[in-house]
Amino acid sequence: MTRYRWIITAICFFAIIINYLDRSALSYAITPLQQTFGFTNTDFGIIASAFGIGYLVMTVVGGILVDHYGARKIWTASAVLWSFACSLLALATGFWWLFMFRTLLGIAEGPNFPAFTRATADWLPVSERARALAIGLAAVPFASVLGAPFISHLVATVGWRWMFLILGLFGIIWSIIWFYAFRDQPQQSHYVSKKELQHIRAELESIPRKAHSLQQQKTTWRFMLFHRPLLVNNLAFFVFGYLLFFAITWLPGYLEQTYAIKVKAAGWFLVAPWSVATVMLLLGGVISDWLWKKTHSIRIARSHIIWISQILSAACFIPILLTPSLWTAIIFISLGVGFGMLPNAVFYAINADLAHDRVATSLGIMDCSFALAGILAPLLTGYLATLTGNFVAAFSLLIILTLLSASAIILFQK
Repeated sequence: MTRYRWIITAICFFAIIINYLDRSALSYAITPLQQTFGFTNTDFGIIASAFGIGYLVMTVVGGILVDHYGARKIWTASAVLWSFACSLLALATGFWWLFMFRTLLGIAEGPNFPAFTRATADWLPVSERARALAIGLAAVPFASVLGAPFISHLVATVGWRWMFLILGLFGIIWSIIWFYAFRDQPQQSHYVSKKELQHIRAELESIPRKAHSLQQQKTTWRFMLFHRPLLVNNLAFFVFGYLLFFAITWLPGYLEQTYAIKVKAAGWFLVAPWSVATVMLLLGGVISDWLWKKTHSIRIARSHIIWISQILSAACFIPILLTPSLWTAIIFISLGVGFGMLPNAVFYAINADLAHDRVATSLGIMDCSFALAGILAPLLTGYLATLTGNFVAAFSLLIILTLLSASAIILFQK
């Protein structure tokens, strides 16, 4: 078997699907939870933001653990724990139990993306890295393509408690497959041929001298925390995370409250934006690898994709401020989310490009900004929706943040 590295990428893809089914499931239970416990939009926003608190605590620690103990052990343990945390949500009896179990879910999922990035950096050469990251990260929007109708159907038919219990089973199954199929280095696996190992090594040796020296240098904490291209990357990833958490947490509620449609119908309407996002994210990885091969410039292959995508995303959200018809809103939301998701793999690739030997730790630091977005996006959106009675202010804030991010990439990520 000469392409086992792509089987590993596929297994990573399914891990991220399960990961995002678990973290987004709460958004499809807004109405049942409000009916059961009498929550306001602000209350729900606080509960949803608890995930980001837990994630912020654990994502850097998870990256350090992955770099030290390997993705095989840490990702397996993480999947078991997040499945347990997801199941516990079914047992919640009020606001603080939901808040606590949601925080635990964020803690458990902290090592997920550092482990994925570590596995990709170790198993894929530079010329294939953005595509491999894009394939794995395409699971983020694709989880909602599957999850929007699937989870909303579970909520409508068996209730929100059984929905959490059912989702909790998937991670356990995946952890068994991962522990059996994966090894931390390709040469440790019985399924990797000599030809495939030679391919990976040859690709590494063929990259330009400057990029090769970056991959061979010892990455320090000072470099990871203060190197300007990484700092700007983290800022842009915060805005990316703000959009993602805004979308997975509040788009179902936005459709229900703005257009008076039921949760089950909202799930089907949301297949469109997440399908567009899946295609766009994959496209971003392909374009980035193609530009790398043509130019061997990280700025051209990575940075330009980020700021162009974010400007287009912000432009697509502007018509939503006018409260258009339902189908017009779906079209522009689909484009806005799609362009916003397009550079996802690029953010990860920059960490692998610049901090290869400690990529999981570097990714964990970047994920801190993502976790902060996971706290602020649900919280601020819920507060603004309660304060104004609609989502215009929330979308306006999203547009402003996205344009600021694009400006920072243009000016400072050299």
